[in-house]
Amino acid sequence: MMNKDEQALRKKSPIQIKNKRASFEYFFIDTYTAGIVLTGTEIKSIRLGKASLVDAFCYINNGEIWVKGMNISPYFYGSFSNHEARRDRKLLLTKREIRRLEIDAKNPGNTILPVLLFIDQKGRAKVDIVLAKGKKEYDKRQSLKEKEDQREMDRALKHY
Repeated sequence: MMNKDEQALRKKSPIQIKNKRASFEYFFIDTYTAGIVLTGTEIKSIRLGKASLVDAFCYINNGEIWVKGMNISPYFYGSFSNHEARRDRKLLLTKREIRRLEIDAKNPGNTILPVLLFIDQKGRAKVDIVLAKGKKEYDKRQSLKEKEDQREMDRALKHY
């Protein structure tokens, strides 16, 4: 879990690639911050903001956690050794966190999703992953209604 100092530092990070669709489709249960194993020109593409978390998900294989479907576009100035855009990438978490995620993800309706890709203060790429439970159609409508009501309240308060 993140404390307020980490959240403040994260907001200052210039590169933040978000999966906005995830909060609409899922309830977030628990959040983890993981390192990500990158090759060659991938970090350069991330620093340029050329990545996407749409349709990405995480899975656990042999005690390791992997992210599948994350798109990091090939680096424009890369040579023949440029990377594949949609390869599986390994995430770095402690064994205890991976075990906890594996147990929780086995429950029906639960999944592990990446929701935020960012560069930390030391220049390393990090991924915020969440344990999430899928929303039903009526939950999605309720979320939209709450969002619309909040927007109307903000507009009303703005004029006073």
